[in-house]
Amino acid sequence: MNAEKTNIARADSGRLSSLDALRGFDMFWITGGQKLVFALATVTGWPLFEWMNTQMHHVEWNGFAFYDMIFPLFLFLAGVSMPYSLEARRNRGEPRRKIYLHALKRMLVLVVLGMLVNRILELDPDNLRFASVLGRIGIAWFLAAMIVLNAGLRWQAAWFWGLLILYCLLMLLVPVPGYGAGMLTPEGNLAGYIDRMLLPGTMYTEFNEPEGILSTIPSISTALLGVFAGHLLRFETGRLNGMKKALVLFCAGILSLILGMIWGTFFPINKNLWTSSFVLYAGGLSLMLLGLFYLVIDVWKMRKWAFFFVVIGMNSITIYVLQHRILRFDIIRDFFLKGIHDMSPAALQPFISSLGYIAVVWLFLWFLYRNRIFLKV
Repeated sequence: MNAEKTNIARADSGRLSSLDALRGFDMFWITGGQKLVFALATVTGWPLFEWMNTQMHHVEWNGFAFYDMIFPLFLFLAGVSMPYSLEARRNRGEPRRKIYLHALKRMLVLVVLGMLVNRILELDPDNLRFASVLGRIGIAWFLAAMIVLNAGLRWQAAWFWGLLILYCLLMLLVPVPGYGAGMLTPEGNLAGYIDRMLLPGTMYTEFNEPEGILSTIPSISTALLGVFAGHLLRFETGRLNGMKKALVLFCAGILSLILGMIWGTFFPINKNLWTSSFVLYAGGLSLMLLGLFYLVIDVWKMRKWAFFFVVIGMNSITIYVLQHRILRFDIIRDFFLKGIHDMSPAALQPFISSLGYIAVVWLFLWFLYRNRIFLKV
């Protein structure tokens, strides 16, 4: 990972402001947003905040909540940026071999960072966890990049559907010893069985690894869905202006949602297994959010409101890694706010705590942004 001075003018770089803002919106919920919603629900008791709070936790098994959206949305956005980054490298005259090496290096760095976040340096053999969120992003992005670099758009679409169908067939038809075929329970599913057999170290739960081996297959399709959105946004023609692109994204999102729900009737929407229906359902929401952010920010040029999220989005991986016990933002918050926190009514304390944490994290990222320091993988 290298730090570099970057020109942040979107017009000069060709970078989409909406992409940075949506990435920041996505990361906001795991950098204090979740706890802020809980605090608002506790303080106000308003039905809206109470409902939002129910969406701020992962569904235990089958089903979907907003919090299940964060991971696939980030991977989707990594796919959206891929056509831009690969085309930029081609325009600079980089040979294909160099592009391959860059993609491989990016994957390896993310895998290593993911293991560091999982505290692998503690060298605790009973709790070593090699699979990770960043590792899945790195591997899925790399494999999607290999498809994009070696296949035209039609074959990319064939890969997208082929991987989803293949994973569905494997999960439903391949028997698991002691359980049989198509048993999609925590104990009896094929993905969990393979992870228990092949993954070194420990897993996230007793029976399953959400970022495991077999479930990487459909996650490639999540990245590819983002690639398709990136192709659309890069497409330049007088007949497809920004407004129409946003409409296409929104309509495609609705279609993907419907297909995900239909597929979910026999292959349930499940984040832990990253089921094919989950890819389409979360992908549909991702497309709709991208269409909305693109329309408001890049088409209508209403950007000031999004600055808060852009600051987070420009250093999203940075803050994800650092807040995992590397920089103790909670200690910094307490240094400034502990007195106010302790003197406040008990009902207000969660609100002060969560808002203070968000402020500390955002000001740190704003300092990086202000000095044009962006840590890129």
